[in-house]
Amino acid sequence: MSDFIYMDNAATTRIAPEVLDAMLPYLREEYGNPSSAYKFSGRIAEKVAEARNTIGKVIGAKEKEIFFTSGGSESDNWAIKGIADARRDKGNHIITTKIEHHAVLHTCEFLEKRGFEVTYLPVDEKGLVNIDELKAAIRPSTILVSVMFANNEIGTIEPIKEIGRIAHEHGVLFHTDAVQAFGHVPIDVNEMNIDLMSASAHKIHGPKGVGFLYIRSGVRLSNLIHGGAQESGRRAGTTNAAGIIGFAKAAELAARDMEDTISREKTLRDRLMHKVLSEVPYARVNGDLENRLSNNVSFCFRFVEGESLLIMLDNKGICASSGSACTSGSLDPSHVLLAIGLPHEIAHGSLRLTLSAENTEEEIDYVAETIKQVVQRLRMMSPLYEDFVKKNRE
Repeated sequence: MSDFIYMDNAATTRIAPEVLDAMLPYLREEYGNPSSAYKFSGRIAEKVAEARNTIGKVIGAKEKEIFFTSGGSESDNWAIKGIADARRDKGNHIITTKIEHHAVLHTCEFLEKRGFEVTYLPVDEKGLVNIDELKAAIRPSTILVSVMFANNEIGTIEPIKEIGRIAHEHGVLFHTDAVQAFGHVPIDVNEMNIDLMSASAHKIHGPKGVGFLYIRSGVRLSNLIHGGAQESGRRAGTTNAAGIIGFAKAAELAARDMEDTISREKTLRDRLMHKVLSEVPYARVNGDLENRLSNNVSFCFRFVEGESLLIMLDNKGICASSGSACTSGSLDPSHVLLAIGLPHEIAHGSLRLTLSAENTEEEIDYVAETIKQVVQRLRMMSPLYEDFVKKNRE
């Protein structure tokens, strides 16, 4: 086992060797701009078209429905702002949830300042949207429902097909932020009633700086970036040929290996959850235990600060993240953990571990034992924990 254990794959992943090999020719020999008119660039344009087709097939979409972007945040912004602008004559109401990624939440807040109305649906203790509450929130002025496919912090997978069906029954478009789900779970945009979908390459062992927005044929939305005629005139900017080709290879590998990857990740994930919950008192797993991403484990430890936990794990060679916003300079804990009903003092003691199929059982056992030791050490320094133990002994 190496001295470095990476368990923050929801943040980013290591690029796969096959992906890098696919990209390198388009960073060196085949470096032309695919928008140029000569044959040298024409060859590259053909590879970009192949990549678009490959990614489309993974989600059951047509090649012409895939539009490449710089990543998930841009795709989310484009989908929501683009629909808001294009459909303003039909209404000004958008529905989303309280547990979305900030790329969605901050975009909605931006639109609220410009006259749009946004309903932020609550979720239950597992992080799931209530379908009846969604139905009740839809108005004649509703133009878009945007609900993430799988939560980036707690791993809960939403009932996407049902949400899309409800939206369509009311003549409303449905967007899903699938940044954490694409390549990790099977997705069929037609079967799941998805009109717009955001995804990013670096979450599936692809390169950073490239993503896509799926736009169902016939859906009209305004451009976010203006300039040249790239992406069929809908998204300006020099085509990131190497990144797109790498993205397609990563998507191809993820689709090919998905069943085996899910099986292996679940085995590792469940081993980790069992060890931690059985050996660390006053610990809990956040999110739905069944409808969750196969590689996601989200814990909360009472009487522990997430920031201290992360630092001590890092000193032991373990890369993880915390739902606590201490790491981003905020005094408030994760908005996701608060939305599922956790009090501040518990939400502050959160830890997110996101695995990959590259992790080993030996690493899982080491991480579980290290968490046990670190949590115990931190609690020994907590007067609150000492008082709690004394009170429970009386």
